[in-house]
Amino acid sequence: MRILSPSFVQYYNNRIINIHHSFLPAFAGANPYQKAYERGVKIIGATAHFVNEMLDEGPIIAQNVIPVDHTHDAKEMARSGRDIEKNVLAHALRLVCNEKVFVFKNKTIIFD
Repeated sequence: MRILSPSFVQYYNNRIINIHHSFLPAFAGANPYQKAYERGVKIIGATAHFVNEMLDEGPIIAQNVIPVDHTHDAKEMARSGRDIEKNVLAHALRLVCNEKVFVFKNKTIIFD
């Protein structure tokens, strides 16, 4: 993970995409899937958003979730999580590269 300077982020306003390892950034920091497993979550997911000067608070481009249950351990959640992260990031990139995303305030309007 890299934290970018505010001046760098402003220069590339709404052109840097971050993929976050959870549907909502509930498990920040190291070992998010272990934390999710310990809490007994029922869904895991990913969020792709534009980077802004606030950490993980930029306009959301794409999200998705998958169900999990008591039979999934932390390693299985992490493996499944990586798959969904790749899919969400690819979807977000496709939308942005095809100019299907319009940012208004801290929200996105998607023309898909």
